[in-house]
Amino acid sequence: MAGPLSGMRVIELAHIMSGPVCGMMLADMGADVIKVEKTPDGDDSRRFAPVLDCGESASFMIVNRNKRGIGLNLKTKGGREVLARLLADADVVTENYRGGTMEKFGLGYEELKRINPGLIYCCISGFGRTGPFADKGGFDLIAQGMSGLMSMTGEEGRPPIKAGSPVADINAGILAALGIAAAYAEKLRTGLGQVVDTSLFEAGLQQMYWPAANYFGNGTILPKMGSANSTSTPYQAFRSKDGWINIGAANQANYERLVEVLDMPGLAADPRFRTNPDRMANREALVDLLTGRLQTRTTDEWMVLFDEAGLPAGPVLEIPDALAHPQALARDMIVETEHPAAGPVKGIGLPIRFSGGKSDGKRPAPMLGEHTRAVLEELGYSGDEVAQLVSDNAVLVGKAAAGAAA
Repeated sequence: MAGPLSGMRVIELAHIMSGPVCGMMLADMGADVIKVEKTPDGDDSRRFAPVLDCGESASFMIVNRNKRGIGLNLKTKGGREVLARLLADADVVTENYRGGTMEKFGLGYEELKRINPGLIYCCISGFGRTGPFADKGGFDLIAQGMSGLMSMTGEEGRPPIKAGSPVADINAGILAALGIAAAYAEKLRTGLGQVVDTSLFEAGLQQMYWPAANYFGNGTILPKMGSANSTSTPYQAFRSKDGWINIGAANQANYERLVEVLDMPGLAADPRFRTNPDRMANREALVDLLTGRLQTRTTDEWMVLFDEAGLPAGPVLEIPDALAHPQALARDMIVETEHPAAGPVKGIGLPIRFSGGKSDGKRPAPMLGEHTRAVLEELGYSGDEVAQLVSDNAVLVGKAAAGAAA
């Protein structure tokens, strides 16, 4: 496939969310990503809801686009030999096992770099490979809680709230892809690989820039403020006549523009709201006044006026509306592939644009073991050797790939 990472070979041992997000981003940018799944059942996310009538999981398919897939049983000698041969000339391997798992297979980084000094070994874990929690497993929920994210999400006086999307998982995948790209740039200069190590915990902590600035700066712990902002107001979601609308009148010019559009000029001169510190001190009173006015018109009606005035604002969209938004479509953020079992499958596109072009790949998420035979043949295995590996339960050749030979 075309793309800036064309020529990069990635072996993905990672499963569920963070590692597959990393691999899909690399694949969308042109890398040849071979997803290695355990047998006989494959990636655990193949059983995550919703499972479609064809038996495929929509959750699996949305983060595994543009990859080839093989099934290996790493508990067998043959399966480990296949993986070792894959890694011998790969550029990157990604894994999100607990620490020590790859070493048990005899395929830890120290062993692998002796046979492939240029290998970039990316590990994504709950807490990283060093520190007192290095051996502790982790999930997005745990990372959001321990990073402080849940302590500041939601409304004051209410229980801790997890972000609706698995932000720690997804951000860890993005950080891993960034680290791999940086290590690959160095490899192109030196020929040497290295370990890239990130975690869900760190991915959660990275989201804490503003709260950390307050705490490090003057010891302030930001309160829960719902959709509001701790530094300026009005900057939050407001009720309209038929829904919700976000208004970002964070500076003085935009505040004055807002009250002008709302036809509430008295608020510009009101001493309670004259400056941002005044408005922050009297935020509840200001929000009540603005809400009363905003509820007299629909979100769409207000958006016409706000856009004409150049005021930063936007509707709070439901998921179907967000995925069908003209801007999302114009930016190719919704892509479609043709899956052999599920048929047309839509997904989220690569959120990066390159003036030099992007990958033209439209490969759907692989069926379990779909490309096992083709990849083994690329590695030099003969037909008889593949048959023996299948007989030994070392590899799984999927029905889509094997046809009558399966």
